[in-house]
Amino acid sequence: MTAIKHALQRDIFTPNDERLLSIVNVCKAGKKKKNCFLCATVTTERPVQVKVVKVKKSDKGDFYKRQIAWALRDLAVVDAKDAIKENPEFDLHFEKIYKWVASSTAEKNAFISCIWKLNQRYLRKKIDFVNVSSQLLEESVPSGENQSVTGGDEEAVDEYQELNAREEQDIEIMMEGCEYAISNAEAFAEKLSRELQVLDGANIQSIMASEKQVNILMKLLDEALKEVDQIELKLSSYEEMLQSVKEQMDQISESNHLIHLSNTNNVKLLSEIEFLVNHMDLAKGHIKALQEGDLASSRGIEACTNAADALLQCMNVALHPGHDLLLAVQQQQQRFGDLREHFARRLASHLNNVFVQQGHDQSSTLAQHSIELTLPNHHPFHRDLLRYAKLMEWLKSTDYGKYEGLTKNYMDYLSRLYEREIKDFFEVAKIKMTGTTKESKKFATLPRKESAGKQETESLHGSSGKLTGSTSSLNKLSVQSSGNRRSQSSSLLDMGNMSASDLDVADRTKFDKIFEQVLSELEPLCLAEQDFISKFFKLQQHQSIPGAMAETEDLDGGTLSRQQPSGTPLPISSDKDMIRQMMIKIFRCIEPELNNLIALGDKIDSFNSLYMLVKMSHHVWTAQNVDPASFLSTTLGNVLVTVKRNFDKCISNQIRQMEEVKISKKSKVGILPFVAEFEEFAGLAESIFKNAERRGDLDKAYTKLIRGVFVNVEKVANESQKTPRDVVMMENFHHIFATLSRLKISCLEAEKKEAKQKYTDHLQSYVIYSLGQPLEKLNHFFEGVEARVAQGIREEEVSYQLAFNKQELRKVIREYPGKEVKKGLDNLYKKVDKHLCEEENLLQVVWHSMQDEFIRQYKHFEGLIARCYPGSGVTMEFTIQDILDYCSSIAQSH
Repeated sequence: MTAIKHALQRDIFTPNDERLLSIVNVCKAGKKKKNCFLCATVTTERPVQVKVVKVKKSDKGDFYKRQIAWALRDLAVVDAKDAIKENPEFDLHFEKIYKWVASSTAEKNAFISCIWKLNQRYLRKKIDFVNVSSQLLEESVPSGENQSVTGGDEEAVDEYQELNAREEQDIEIMMEGCEYAISNAEAFAEKLSRELQVLDGANIQSIMASEKQVNILMKLLDEALKEVDQIELKLSSYEEMLQSVKEQMDQISESNHLIHLSNTNNVKLLSEIEFLVNHMDLAKGHIKALQEGDLASSRGIEACTNAADALLQCMNVALHPGHDLLLAVQQQQQRFGDLREHFARRLASHLNNVFVQQGHDQSSTLAQHSIELTLPNHHPFHRDLLRYAKLMEWLKSTDYGKYEGLTKNYMDYLSRLYEREIKDFFEVAKIKMTGTTKESKKFATLPRKESAGKQETESLHGSSGKLTGSTSSLNKLSVQSSGNRRSQSSSLLDMGNMSASDLDVADRTKFDKIFEQVLSELEPLCLAEQDFISKFFKLQQHQSIPGAMAETEDLDGGTLSRQQPSGTPLPISSDKDMIRQMMIKIFRCIEPELNNLIALGDKIDSFNSLYMLVKMSHHVWTAQNVDPASFLSTTLGNVLVTVKRNFDKCISNQIRQMEEVKISKKSKVGILPFVAEFEEFAGLAESIFKNAERRGDLDKAYTKLIRGVFVNVEKVANESQKTPRDVVMMENFHHIFATLSRLKISCLEAEKKEAKQKYTDHLQSYVIYSLGQPLEKLNHFFEGVEARVAQGIREEEVSYQLAFNKQELRKVIREYPGKEVKKGLDNLYKKVDKHLCEEENLLQVVWHSMQDEFIRQYKHFEGLIARCYPGSGVTMEFTIQDILDYCSSIAQSH
């Protein structure tokens, strides 16, 4: 190891002016063993730099090269892994951790000991040594400390120190002067010792010779000490003078600090006084306006408003800490409180008087509106009151109790005023609907008269009467006891149609206009009042509140919005809630009056519910687009539920009347009343619901009604004794098909196809059934022939059957000459004419179908004769042309 150490010093470190102090042979832990050397070095020039150098043997030759160097000051931790057991592993923590395994524990300990000494001398213990034996460090401490204190040579760090060039030259000269130095080292050492003694003696003599100079030097030193004492005395006097000056300056500084502090306090005090004066001083003009200002004139209101704002600013000023303890501030605040209380009382009293006066003024104008269907205009009153809006805002923020009192008084006065106006308005509407007040009373008793009229009409017409629920049309039907049944039914139907088309339509149009006028008057009234309340009482209208829609209701399976009832108070949680509560209190009579008006319209004519449903739906839709949670939207929504109930009740009543229909046993049925009434209802509904928002309700009603019509037509047809079932079904379904085709109702397309199919089926059935009678024997004969063929007898062999031979065939044919056939067809035409009604005008259609069916039967008989009686020469006594002529002449003669 010593040879390697000398070689490394010579080849690597001497050219760089470095000395090698310690070396350890290591390899990296955990990897393939590649040996290298870690060297601890110091530089020969000052300042001394200590490094740890990694040296590795070159792969190309037998020499070493410097691979990497670390400054010792960058070393943070030396970890020996185990302080007790011998372990060759150790870690050096530079910028990262380097793990090494030494070739022996002794080399590792020597290297760590050298690092410790260098750390003690040059780095002043900056490196942490972990898991290092304390004994190893203790052995190094004295030597290190001694060298650190005495400044000994670096040879103490290591036993080896290389001679420099000059030392080598001196030794060579000395050894050349003594030839036996090499052969006799003891003699050479003895000679050197003698020469050293000679040199020591010379040194002592030189020192003794210089004693005189030493004495002279000591004398000079004594004189210097005296001079120093004198200088110290002067410095002491100067220091005393400076101390006096310092004390005086300290006094001046303290005095200046007190003056500065006093000035600062005065400035702050002036600022606080100015703040209080500027923010808590109310002008005399404002005080006078608050105490005596005229609240009736515009100029006085403006002055009071400015004064109230100024007072509010003075009262709401943010005082600094401690201001409220000042007596002047407390007195000023008390004065402001008294002014506020006095002005709040004046303002509340004046506004209460204005509310009362408004009630009296508006009451005097009610008479002129009692004739016309209009509501009084409150705009002037609102315009006058809005001048006080800012004062109301001031009152709301300063005295909420009086603000609430004014709000309550306003609601009380205005609710009584609006109640009188709205009730008078609705009374006018009712009078215009019924003609006179007495007539409106008479309409209340109409349901009983209507039921009596129905019973009388049923006994004559063979039905329960009209399905419209129109009392006017029912009461106009009179009982007729003479004439034949057919003319009687026609006259009654004509009278009913006349009243429905003339009187009922006029009455319904009139009702529709009146109802629209009522809604058109109420809507701007409510909106104007709501807008005024929001502005006057400073309440925000457009705050989102949850739970505006409280209930959903559907009378026929769908959905219908149901808002909070207008008479039920809600807990006030926002300005919008408060607006709704005030509107509910002020207009509490609107919903009951609307419901009464709707009930009256429904009594007058249940078809009025169609008009009301369309109008009310439109107004609800408009109101909800503006504000879904407003009072107007809620109230109209509640009323819309009532209208929808009446509409559903009207539909249910019509279906019930269909089910209660009783037909006469002595007269033919014809077009059933409820079929004709469905046509009237559909035509009226289509005209009313054109472009309406609630078309879905009508479509549902159509579906219910048409199902009821289909079921009850079949029921009446089954019960009919006078008129064949097929005729009843054919005529009524033809009428239904014609109605649906004309009105083009999209939701009833399937029912239209079904009606057409039923009409076609029953027409064919009736034709086949009727044609079996004119040639009855001929029909029975050929039915027997077909039966024999069906039993397996060949067609050409049928003529050999006794009952169906040629003679029997000729006998049957002779019974139906052309004259008899024409007579039979004529009787059939008369019978069909008796079965069919004139309203539907199906006689020619049925007769043409019978002609086609008769020709088809004739061709069938001819075919059977040709196949079963070939070559017999038997033919019918009339031809197809004869049949066409007979049918044409019969139709023309009738």
